[in-house]
Amino acid sequence: MSKDRVHRRDLMREQLAHHAARLMAEGGITDYAFAKRKAAKQMGAEDTQHLPSNDEVEMALRSFRALYQSESHPLVLHHLRQQALDTMQLLESFHPFLTGSVLNGTAGEQSDINLLVYSDDEKAVMMFLLKHNLPFEGGEWSVHLTGRQQTVPSFTLKTEAGVPVNIAILPENARFSGSRKMGRQADIAAVKRLLEDGRVNDE
Repeated sequence: MSKDRVHRRDLMREQLAHHAARLMAEGGITDYAFAKRKAAKQMGAEDTQHLPSNDEVEMALRSFRALYQSESHPLVLHHLRQQALDTMQLLESFHPFLTGSVLNGTAGEQSDINLLVYSDDEKAVMMFLLKHNLPFEGGEWSVHLTGRQQTVPSFTLKTEAGVPVNIAILPENARFSGSRKMGRQADIAAVKRLLEDGRVNDE
């Protein structure tokens, strides 16, 4: 591939990443794949084979929020993290972990809160929610475990402010498995530190 073609390809990826990031920041889109497809369509590049990666869109999203939402976004993020912490403290006996956009700092007003619980007793979590009169819906999450995609049970409830909280139940041995690819995670103590520090990024 010539240098000129490589340059055009990289430029297209960068432009798509920034356009997708703007759609997510301003339009409340939370699905990376959908944002990239919509960006490509709006830019007349529906057939492109050079869509940006999720990481590239995430970097562009961080830049967009820092430039154009520097005052409002930290407040939104703090509110979401506080609600995440409240839910985690309620589930403290199950040692929950925060993951996803609320942790990494890219979440917006339309974002869900995503929690992980490592337990071989899915029923115990369900009974806990029932005991505390917490309305929830059962479902499944697709995760990468033991070298392949698997589905695990999940429960979705809502905070008092109406924010959906997705709780994925992973097997206990996945907590120590080097093969899992669940991304960054934060326990209750780590989320408290994030709130105290007021940092946007979790790093």
